This record gives sequence, C-alpha cells and structure tokens, in this order.
Amino acid sequence: MFSKGNKGNVTTEPVTHISELISKNGMEEEIENFVTRSVHDIKFSVIIKPAIISLVALIISFFIDLSSVPFLGNVSINIGRYLFPNWQPTPSPVVPFTFWWLPILVYGLFLFLAWLAYNKLKTEIVRTPASETIDRIITSYTSVVDSISTALPLIGAAILLISIRLGEAIFVGLSVPFEIKSLIILALGKLFEPVLDQLSVEFQNIVNHVRDFKERYYSKLQIDSSNNIISKLTPAESHKGVEISETAIENLNRFNSLLERTAKISVVLNTNLGLINQLYEKMNGATDLSNEKMEQLKSLANSITQATDSLKDEKTIIGLKHLEAIVNKK
Repeated sequence: MFSKGNKGNVTTEPVTHISELISKNGMEEEIENFVTRSVHDIKFSVIIKPAIISLVALIISFFIDLSSVPFLGNVSINIGRYLFPNWQPTPSPVVPFTFWWLPILVYGLFLFLAWLAYNKLKTEIVRTPASETIDRIITSYTSVVDSISTALPLIGAAILLISIRLGEAIFVGLSVPFEIKSLIILALGKLFEPVLDQLSVEFQNIVNHVRDFKERYYSKLQIDSSNNIISKLTPAESHKGVEISETAIENLNRFNSLLERTAKISVVLNTNLGLINQLYEKMNGATDLSNEKMEQLKSLANSITQATDSLKDEKTIIGLKHLEAIVNKK
C-alpha cells in the first residue's frame, strides 16, 4: 500500500513531495471509497435497540389517561377498579378531551427528526469525515427534540393556570389531560436521546478509522523519509575501499598542522591570561607602580601581541580555509 520514494537528491519541498506520494498511492481515493462503503452499510435500523425504552414509555402512555382510549376503553377507571375492587368512580358531568394521539404524533416527529439527522450525517460524513461534523449535526437535532419535549409541558402549565379561572369544565376537560400527555412527552424526549447518540457512535466509528488510517500512513511516510535521508548521509557500501587522493592527504596534513598551531596558541593565551589575572590582583593591592612592575607589564604586552600576530599569519589563514573546504566536502 505504501511505497518508498526513489533514491535521489533530497528535495527541499517536503510538502510537494508528500502530495505526490499521496497522489501515487491513491490514499485520498482509498479513504473516500472506504467512507462511502461504510456510510452505505449503516442502516437506519440501528436505532431500534436504543429506541426500545422510549417505545415502552409510549405504550405506557396509553394507560395514563382520563378519557377513553381506542381498543382499551377508559383505562384509568379500569385500572382503579382492578386495584380497588370496591371502588366506585365519582360521576362527573365533564367528559375529558381525548389526547391519546398526542404522544404518538410527537414520537413520530422525533423519528422523523432522527431520519433527517441520519440522512444529514450520511451526506456530510462523505464530504468531511470529521468528529466536529458529527457533533454539530447531532447537537442541533438533539436540541430540537429537547426543545419540543420541554415546550409542551410549559404550554400545558400556562393553559392549566388560565383554566382555573375559566371553570371546572375547561380545567378537568382540557387542561389536565393535556398537561398529563405533555409530561409523558417530556419523558419520551429524554428517553429518545439515546437514539441520536447511537447514530453519533455509528458514524464516529468511521471517522476514527479514517483518522487511524491517516496516522499510520503519515507515520510510515515519515519513517521512510527519515530512512531515505539517513541513507544519503551515510557512506554507501560501494564507496568503501576507495583510495584516498593525494589532495585529500595533503589537506589532512595541513589540517593536523593547523590543529597543532592552534593548540600552541591556546597555551600561550592561557598563560598570558593567567599572568594578567595575577598582575591585576597585585595592582589592586599596590598604591604605586615600580619600574620592575612596568617591565613586567611591557613583557606581558609583547607576549599578547605575538599571540595576536600569530592569529593573523598567512599560513594560519590558509590552513583555516583548507579546514573549511574539508568540512564542506564532508
């Protein structure tokens, strides 16, 4: 899958070199094909397992009602009679409004939003396989679900407060049944969030595989580039045993001579600096300078001058140039 670059001169444009390698190896095309196949394999049916809990809550909502429910009748009164056989419901002239259909309608809306999120993820992940894309889409649809499930109970509470003034018929017949179903919808919205989280996990797995693929690719590319540079800096096996030219031998001799002269100069400079330090300490304790001390200073100045002149010597300069040429050849 990965191939090493041709041996030659080291390029000074690594970005262009990497782009050429990516184009040759078809990494981008392979990633695109992988993402397309993986996204196609994700079916909307992956939401079934995380949706089971909210479906159970939806079924339970049929048994929490003040009015009659299709096929089940007046479930609240039937449950009351089952739990308390001697109980008799209080007759009421007000027939509550039926809201059994409201949780089903809202739950269908939640499923539709999950379907929209699923299609949006399939489109965007193929374009940009990134975690930020998944987070942005899932967060937006989760906010919509949470807003709907939270808004209905608040609206129901407002209607409930108004109906207290309007009378028992509105309070018992409309406000209370609506508030009950709104609270059930609030629970459905909270229990529906794992559905969107499951979609996020499925598409995040694709993004993780793409990221791991790129990391392995660039790691191998970096290793290959490092090995290529090392091979160019290290003398090849074919160069072993080659005889050294006379020019190289002469340069080495001059290099050794230069090192010897430098060592001698260093010794002289070190000695003179030590003398200067001693003289400075003596001068700090003296109030005046005698003729003997003046002669010592003069001798020291001459020694420093000789060491400085030796650094300006023509042979020394030529030797330094030869040393620079040897280093450059190296």
